[in-house]
Amino acid sequence: MTSMMPRGRTFFPGLIDWMDNPWPFQRNLVRIEETVQDDRYIVRAELPGFDPKEHIHVTTEGNLLTISAERESRLKESGQSEFRYGSFSRTVSLPEGADAAKIAATYTDGILEVTVPIARREPNKPVQIKVTAE
Repeated sequence: MTSMMPRGRTFFPGLIDWMDNPWPFQRNLVRIEETVQDDRYIVRAELPGFDPKEHIHVTTEGNLLTISAERESRLKESGQSEFRYGSFSRTVSLPEGADAAKIAATYTDGILEVTVPIARREPNKPVQIKVTAE
């Protein structure tokens, strides 16, 4: 949602920022899309203006995938900025069967796309268990 009030002319610019942000209590949240396509779990994250080699990190721990990024302020002593600076992160749960060893990530036009292969699991076939007597 875009505010119609110019930020430089408001009495409460923080209030306008709060109303513009879909998650007002999580200002540095990475916005994502998640989908499953053809045995792949795909997470897309909006990270415009980041250097993917230096400022974007994708990690896994257990069944969690974390996308993090950091942007340092370039604003000098005077001026106005509506950019968000600091550390940004988002953690999602990987689906059952996700192969963390084969995760791939690409960054194009400000969008990070993380692809996680999902192993196909065959349904359990009936197995006869031999019972022994002691």
